[in-house]
Amino acid sequence: MSPTYQRIPSFSDDWKKLTPQQRKLFLVSVTKLVADLKGGTGFRKSLRVKRVEGMKSVQVYEMTWAPDGRATWEYGEEIRPGQPHVIWRRIGTHSIFRQP
Repeated sequence: MSPTYQRIPSFSDDWKKLTPQQRKLFLVSVTKLVADLKGGTGFRKSLRVKRVEGMKSVQVYEMTWAPDGRATWEYGEEIRPGQPHVIWRRIGTHSIFRQP
């Protein structure tokens, strides 16, 4: 089984602003992220997954999907037992960190 996910409105708004090429690059990276989540042994270095600093109320993570392509996400409550649930928060360039 695969992890479940959802998009919050800010992610959906950001998604609409991406070019088709940016969307393609992101989806390639998501395939790798899903494989890493399923594997349970950590994330590959090329995704540069790390925690966003300064977020006190929730643990937000960032993932690199292009040289200036970033996406932020957090873990949510499991939908399927034993499977991670990812909540996508923002996507775009480094500027998304103003409000991750």
